[in-house]
Amino acid sequence: MYGTTPHPEGITKPAIDDLLSKVDSKYTLAVYGAARARQINSYRWELKAGEGNLSHIGPLVPASAEDKPLSVALEEIAQDKLRMTPRGE
Repeated sequence: MYGTTPHPEGITKPAIDDLLSKVDSKYTLAVYGAARARQINSYRWELKAGEGNLSHIGPLVPASAEDKPLSVALEEIAQDKLRMTPRGE
């Protein structure tokens, strides 16, 4: 094939269609994914600090230190590792 890539890059794993089937809208996916990514990022910073006081939960799926927090968060959503509830419930 000329000019195309057989393996597209970007959000392809997990597939966006699979992710959207787990939430009610793409906006909800963005908010929940970003919130969980911030938690994972904070967890990693706590590990680097090495003080032993961990207040955040680490990745719920196998992930290396090189994996981006948002990718890990989206994988958790795809594998139903998170229970997402709106605030106030």
